[in-house]
Order: sequence, then C-alpha cells, then structure tokens
Amino acid sequence: MINKKFIEKLRGEYVAHESERRQIISLSNVVLYDSKRVIFSLHRGDDKKAGQSLAEIEKILIKLEKKFGYTRLAQEGAYKAGAEEYVEAKMFYKLTSGEKVEAIKGLEINAESYLSGICDLTGELVRQAVNRAAQGKYKEVAKIKNMIDEIMSELVEFDMTGYLRTKYDQAKGNLRKIEQINYEINLRK
Repeated sequence: MINKKFIEKLRGEYVAHESERRQIISLSNVVLYDSKRVIFSLHRGDDKKAGQSLAEIEKILIKLEKKFGYTRLAQEGAYKAGAEEYVEAKMFYKLTSGEKVEAIKGLEINAESYLSGICDLTGELVRQAVNRAAQGKYKEVAKIKNMIDEIMSELVEFDMTGYLRTKYDQAKGNLRKIEQINYEINLRK
C-alpha cells in the first residue's frame, strides 16, 4: 500500500531541509543580534567597533549565501529578519559616515529587506536626533530631520502593502516625531 522507498526519500529530504533550516536560523540570529549591537555602538559614537562588527556580519551573510543560496535563504523568516536588521544597521552606519543610502555591494538583498530596513532606519535617526537635542546640537537635529524628510519623500512613492505598509506607517510616525522635535527647538530659539 505505501511505497517504502518513497517514504524513505521523503524522510531524507525532510531531515536535510530541517538541518539546513536550523543552521540558517542559528546564523541569522547572530546577524540579527550583532546588527542591533552595531546600531547601539553607533549611538554611542563607536564607529570603529560598528564598522568591524558590520564586516563580521557580512562574512556570515556571504557564508550563508554560498552554502545555501539566496533562494533557499529567502524561505526562512529568521533570515529575512536578520537581513532587515542588517540593512538598518548598514544604512545607519553609512549615514553616520557621511555616505548615501544605496545598494549594499557583495550581498544579495531583496527589495522588501531594503525597504523594511530603510523604514526602520528613520526610527534610529529620530533616536539620534533626541540625543543630539539633549546635547544642544540643534544644527545636527536639523540635518537629521532633512535626512528623514528625504527618505520619506522617496518612500511615499511606493504603494506598500501588508508588512511593509506597517513599516512605512512607523516611518511616517518617526517623521512626525522629528517634526515635533524640530518645532520645539525652533520655539526655544
């Protein structure tokens, strides 16, 4: 009634898939948490440590791509979450280093991960603006507001739905926060 060879083949495929899945999840969690540490380092002004950590994260991402291929990686939610957090950290690093928000070379990253990471980036910029305002560095707050304005003027052109729409709405909330911060600074001048 049941073809034993067929079932054995299925079992082998299932075991191999689950083994891959565990490996991808494990390394993706490292990417996720190390990316969070990069962001924290950048907020503390430790750009050197952030740059070194990003280089290590990129090695992990390259290793994952070589071992499993991007198509396989994109099937795992843990990988997607790690990629989004990495994009956020990398873009924040680029902006704090005076670079532009642009494609990351050497890695395959899909549009959803880029867009999600860029939306989340606005939150880190607001946090940075709050810290600069507390330090009395009001010109830097104005620069950060301009960055968020520029990001949002590009994001508004996308018709985001589902998960990305939630991210976009959060970014719009961040724009409102930075506008309020800027308004209060200008009132005090």
